[in-house]
Amino acid sequence: MEAKYPGVLVIIGVHSPKFPHEKKTASIRKAILRYGVDHPVVNDMNLALWRRYGVKQWPTYVLIDPDGKFRGGVSGEQQLKKLDLAIGQLVREFKAKGKLKQTPIAFKLEKEQIQGPLFFPGKVLADKASNRLFIADSTNNRIVITDLNGKKIAVAGTGKEAKKDGAFAEAMFADPQGMALDGETLYVADRKNHSIRALDLKAQTVKTIAGTGVQDPLLFPKYKTANPLVRKLNSPWDLLFFNKNLYIAMAGHHQIWRLDFGAKQIGPFAGNGNEELVNGTLPRSSFAQPSGLGTDGMNLFVADSEISAIRVLPLDGRGFVRTIVGEGLFEFGDKNGTGREVRLQHALGVIHHKGNLYVADTYNNKIKLIDPSKLTCTTFLGDTPGTLDEPGGLSIAGDKMYIADTSAHRIQVVDLETRAVSTLNIQGVDAVKR
Repeated sequence: MEAKYPGVLVIIGVHSPKFPHEKKTASIRKAILRYGVDHPVVNDMNLALWRRYGVKQWPTYVLIDPDGKFRGGVSGEQQLKKLDLAIGQLVREFKAKGKLKQTPIAFKLEKEQIQGPLFFPGKVLADKASNRLFIADSTNNRIVITDLNGKKIAVAGTGKEAKKDGAFAEAMFADPQGMALDGETLYVADRKNHSIRALDLKAQTVKTIAGTGVQDPLLFPKYKTANPLVRKLNSPWDLLFFNKNLYIAMAGHHQIWRLDFGAKQIGPFAGNGNEELVNGTLPRSSFAQPSGLGTDGMNLFVADSEISAIRVLPLDGRGFVRTIVGEGLFEFGDKNGTGREVRLQHALGVIHHKGNLYVADTYNNKIKLIDPSKLTCTTFLGDTPGTLDEPGGLSIAGDKMYIADTSAHRIQVVDLETRAVSTLNIQGVDAVKR
């Protein structure tokens, strides 16, 4: 709408927070930078505007005419056509009155001086066997590949936000997130392109293997499989490769999907598309923006971010979705303990290691340690302020944990035995010019 009505339409974002972490103006500023927001954003920290306009859900759109009068509102996703119709009608009405200002308003944008080569890295994947570290340099729209000590091996992506296959130096991504490795093929959840990309690490080429590049407009996609290059996706956030299948945390659809390479089919694997916490059979269960995946070889563990929960389901599809910790959409916090008393805050990452789960408890700026059988939760890392800043992903290679410390623009390395923390020195990777 901003592009269609330049100088006519002014967007003002109103951030009415759900999580305590989101009330902080510093957190909102980071989000503006991360997602390239170029219009003003109000921090409605006490929900004053939310109540004044009678808002009931995110997102809600309110239209105000050039006289400053409220002309209506609409809630929910996929409202483009309604908004376009209403805005177009107001444009015609006020043009006829000679009261339509068409001079663009220039806003001073937020900037941040980044010292290192990374800019809001979302996920990380460490592989001890090949001595490689794969970094989703998300807001730089590229994949950075180094050895486990941070020395550059390759970079895939130009740094520009777009969708283009081809050689590493020419390929383009849009906010890449989770990754999965199968030999010399790296799979990438290209989130804003609503696609899965495959990187040939030997040939250093990129190709699309799933998704059309267009967001699926269906809020509740049919529970059937289709050709991966025909089926539209919706914000894939993390990947896990197991037994010739690629499991996908499809955050936009609130589902877990599966790409079956043998059958060359893709479709929902678990979740009915409702944004809530419901256990049960895979088709009848519900998730809420699943954003992280891990496995013990039998089960799939899910960081279900919007309900601050950790879920588990069988990889073979025979059984039920269960909740390890988490209670629902509005039950969150920072509380250790056992079972139902545990509280996380918008956890984005989970991995299984030696019988335990390590969780990127993102908005609490911590890594939590959860025993999936005893349902106990303790803090593994982050009690010291400044250690982490919105960690989004984590991976383990040998006795080291690698953390995508997203809002600090760095990779933190943790010795699993001593819990000593250091920042990875990334060598030979140039920063993206802005």
